[in-house]
Amino acid sequence: MPWLQAHPPAQFAETDNPGYTVATTVRDCRLIELPRVYEPRGNLTFIEGGVHIPFEIRRVYYLYDVPGGASRAGHGHRELQQLIIAMSGSFTVVVDDARERQEIRLNRSYFGLYIPTMIWREIVDFSSGAVCTVLASTLYDEADYFREYSQFAAAKGVV
Repeated sequence: MPWLQAHPPAQFAETDNPGYTVATTVRDCRLIELPRVYEPRGNLTFIEGGVHIPFEIRRVYYLYDVPGGASRAGHGHRELQQLIIAMSGSFTVVVDDARERQEIRLNRSYFGLYIPTMIWREIVDFSSGAVCTVLASTLYDEADYFREYSQFAAAKGVV
């Protein structure tokens, strides 16, 4: 996936926020390398909204105790942007813009997958004991969700 390359921290500008647009594609998703502080007592990674990621963090949640091989997500968002991080273990994030579909395996806690608005996502193939942390740009709002893929595809202009 040559389009999916790790980006160093602190490279985002205000114009990098795609906002609500049906024109976003899987190529707008990006793997972000987060800052790491190496320490003999244990390493540290930190994330600052608007600095290391292209949005302010309004909500954080995490998935855990997901049975090995199980799936989560299976939805899209109108306005929400996310950074998905494998804090422990591994899983695959499937991103889909209704025209193209890509799979990204996450297995390092210092890399996060940025997902802009209007991208369908599924999280599959969890390893046993995996922990998935999600940083979100908005508070929870059910009206922001596409729960049916056909409605998502129609909103993207694909019938």
